[in-house]
Amino acid sequence: MAVKPELLTTAGSLQELIRYKEAGADAFVIGESRYGSRLPGEFKLADMAEAVRAAKQGERPARIYAAVNNLIDNETADSLDHYVSGLADCGVDAVVFGDPSVLMAVRAAAPGMKLHWNAEMTSTSYAAANYWGRRGASRVVLARELNMEQVHEVKANTELEVQVQVHGMTTIYHSKRSLVDSYLGQLRAGEVSPAALDAGKERGLYVTEAERPGERYPIYQDQFGTYMMSSDDICMLENLHELMEAGIDSLRIETLLKPAHYNETVIRSYRKAIDAYFADPEGYEFREEWLDAIRSVQDKDRELSFGFFYKEQVY
Repeated sequence: MAVKPELLTTAGSLQELIRYKEAGADAFVIGESRYGSRLPGEFKLADMAEAVRAAKQGERPARIYAAVNNLIDNETADSLDHYVSGLADCGVDAVVFGDPSVLMAVRAAAPGMKLHWNAEMTSTSYAAANYWGRRGASRVVLARELNMEQVHEVKANTELEVQVQVHGMTTIYHSKRSLVDSYLGQLRAGEVSPAALDAGKERGLYVTEAERPGERYPIYQDQFGTYMMSSDDICMLENLHELMEAGIDSLRIETLLKPAHYNETVIRSYRKAIDAYFADPEGYEFREEWLDAIRSVQDKDRELSFGFFYKEQVY
């Protein structure tokens, strides 16, 4: 029988972390935007230490993973040893990385720290996963563009833990340029019509394609670049058993750009499905009420989809 997977999510504050833990989350990816990409909130080192303490309390302690998966420039690379050493002092359980400089910093400053390799869209094969495994990684975070057959194939051909995203929006574009500022600058200068933004004021900025005007792609910017997100939300709740049967080790719920009550509802539904499956794998049956709870809080403009899990050609 496969080992019960962890239910992994992100949190934008200590209050959210405590709330999501009570809803059923087993682990959290948090961090500081200078080092981590697409974070719902800032956790400086002092905040990280407090988060670790909060996560470890109670009958069901949770794990804390530090996101160090941003695009690393020279200035950031020079500070990695100090930052990683601070993470180790805080007691974080693992570092999520994509850049080899982070792996080297962990080897030098915190050699006992676990490493989760996350190369975004390029973590697509067990060969690449095993390459990083030989260099110290203990987990591979698979690209969201893989289908179910490919996910199963990776799991069957690596000794690393395998993590997949099962719910929420995904990144489809990232630039270190401040594209939103540039656009709004043109708007203030009268070069772009204000009507281009009117429809999105209540839910934030977004872009659309002329061929698919009903699909909205949220776009936001922080001090380290501009991000464009998917127009729909992955929702694998109904077919979660396929991933549990394969022995996937970590199932991630993305909370970015979602209200806390939505994330809490989603976490509770996935928690129920995971626990029900492992209570009786042979007799497991999906309950529509779990999905209904999510549908009741789902943004009407965002479709729930299977992402790329059942597509033939994906990248």
